[in-house]
Amino acid sequence: MYQDFADATVSRLYGLQQKDPSPMLPIIRPAFVGRPAAKVLHALTALSLWITGALADQHASYVLTTFQTVSVLEQFQECDVCPEMIVMPMGSFMMGATPEESRNPFDFYGPNATLTMRQPGELNIIPSEHPRHSVDMDLPYAMARNETTHAEWMACVDAKGCSHVPEHRVPTLGGYVPLGPDHPVINVSYFDILEYAAWLNTQVDNVVYRLPTEAEWEYAARAGTKTRFAQGDDLSVDQANFSRRATENIRRSPMPDLVDRERPVTVDELDAANGWGLRHMSGNVGEWTLSCWTDTHLGLASDSDYLAYALSQESCRRVSKGGRFGSAMDNLRPANRYKPLETSAAHYRGFRLIRELTPKEGS
Repeated sequence: MYQDFADATVSRLYGLQQKDPSPMLPIIRPAFVGRPAAKVLHALTALSLWITGALADQHASYVLTTFQTVSVLEQFQECDVCPEMIVMPMGSFMMGATPEESRNPFDFYGPNATLTMRQPGELNIIPSEHPRHSVDMDLPYAMARNETTHAEWMACVDAKGCSHVPEHRVPTLGGYVPLGPDHPVINVSYFDILEYAAWLNTQVDNVVYRLPTEAEWEYAARAGTKTRFAQGDDLSVDQANFSRRATENIRRSPMPDLVDRERPVTVDELDAANGWGLRHMSGNVGEWTLSCWTDTHLGLASDSDYLAYALSQESCRRVSKGGRFGSAMDNLRPANRYKPLETSAAHYRGFRLIRELTPKEGS
């Protein structure tokens, strides 16, 4: 009986992924041999329920203000000046870092930091990335495919929706380098971004665009993976824009395959998309979130809890995520966190927005 249930469950899982389940069945079946019947039934039932939920999520659809219907992982652009968005799957994930995740040998973090270098093989747990905890993503949303570009920002300025005209150049060893319209907008503060989001909402006549919570950002960045980065345990120079020098300093060894670009690249440059189609979630420029900084994770159970907490705070240091072009590879991990002042505007920090979604009736 359990073998039939296991076969049917695995077949549904692989059918969801549009893969042939037959090669996996001989591998899965032995896992249930000799196991207590109650545990086998519990495991298979849980897996079956998960697949049922995943199937329902796959067919979930959402209605935009244009009456367009969009579904999971579908890309859309709601208005001429709106960013390209991708619908995120519903689900849950483990937020934060595993104990062995960071390769940073410098014990500079947290109240008990020794300000020394750890020995090879010694764990360096960065307190702000812990405790690792499960978060239920209970609010449907779409994430911007790209970092907000300078051109998108200037559309807001030209429409008199944004009062701030940000400097669009970066300092390098050879002097200042100007950037173009398809580079990420930089030198914008948290308050500047609130203006932009408010203006964008007027373009769709609805209050749906905002900064992501830290949970929404990290969930989207991980794209269902559990490795250091969405692309695996390391990044190549074709996958992300980060610093060779800074990475060699962390790793304590030469890494000749890496480069120092010393500036952001355009949002469509490099093979920088994760499995859900989001580009440059690791590297290029750091990204503002709505969430307030805490020295360790709050450990909240759901995305709605994280949103409620963020909205309850009048002023704070906000969390920035993603690392930047001058960062070591280690700082590009989705678990990594920074704490800029709300008023700060830096040449290495930008943002992307999310769009809150409303399920289509009956979906």
